[in-house]
Amino acid sequence: MREISLDRLRTLVAIADLGSFAEAARALHLAPPTVSLHIADLESRVGGKLLSRTRGRVQPSAIGETLVARARRLLADAEQALEDVERQVLGLAGRVRLGASTGAIAQLLPQALETLGQRHPAIDVQVAVLTSQETLGRLVEGSLDIGLVALPQTPVKQLRIEPWRRDPVMAFLPARWECPDIVTPGWLAAQRLILNDNTTRLSRLTSDWFASEGLLPVPRIQLNYNDAIKSLVAAGYGATLLPHEASTPLPDTRIVMRPLQPLLWRQLGIAHRGGDVERPTQHVLDVLWGLSVD
Repeated sequence: MREISLDRLRTLVAIADLGSFAEAARALHLAPPTVSLHIADLESRVGGKLLSRTRGRVQPSAIGETLVARARRLLADAEQALEDVERQVLGLAGRVRLGASTGAIAQLLPQALETLGQRHPAIDVQVAVLTSQETLGRLVEGSLDIGLVALPQTPVKQLRIEPWRRDPVMAFLPARWECPDIVTPGWLAAQRLILNDNTTRLSRLTSDWFASEGLLPVPRIQLNYNDAIKSLVAAGYGATLLPHEASTPLPDTRIVMRPLQPLLWRQLGIAHRGGDVERPTQHVLDVLWGLSVD
């Protein structure tokens, strides 16, 4: 079945508005035979007369009135679609798909989204909670535009992965415990522990930190949701190791933070596809880079 072209519909609407083939030709900058050809093509397609001449003026037939009404909506929708795409190309609006871990989403993304909303309110960021490996996989397949991932990562073809933040990992301890000023693997391993589950890069970092003194403690519980972990620490259920972003609020007053010895750092990177970056995506990247910490 042949499609009806928007150009032919535009010609039909122009004739209905102006009442003349010649006037429609001038308004559309078309040759008169081209206008006649457009109408003949439409009439052949629908199988009926679309226009009639009354008192020297061309008017739509009953069938033509139906098609003219539908054509107006189609042409308006097409124009709106082009305007929407143009706004996205210019970076004035659009959708950006971002993947990140729960920790980054809870602690860092709100700041970025607030800034983005002030600078570019028509850009919509859709956030997916993913591990770093899931994020990289979706970036490669094209279902994400930006990823916040733990570092280091093996280079991935087609992707740019750049260092973004380096935040200290701290001991988060119930305030009612008697806590040393500096926490070592030996002291912490003897406490009740709440740690990230072993699917996370943070879990591997903390395991290596304990292993530096030949320790392999077994936590009471493992989670992949830092705010839930902090709630359990505040309740006195156990201690944990979590990154502390300098720009985030201090924890619950029922929690104390202590530095580690040896020091431990959580590094995050920003990943996105190489090549030309769409402007809405670039605006989100610019805001995220504003939160970078070395």
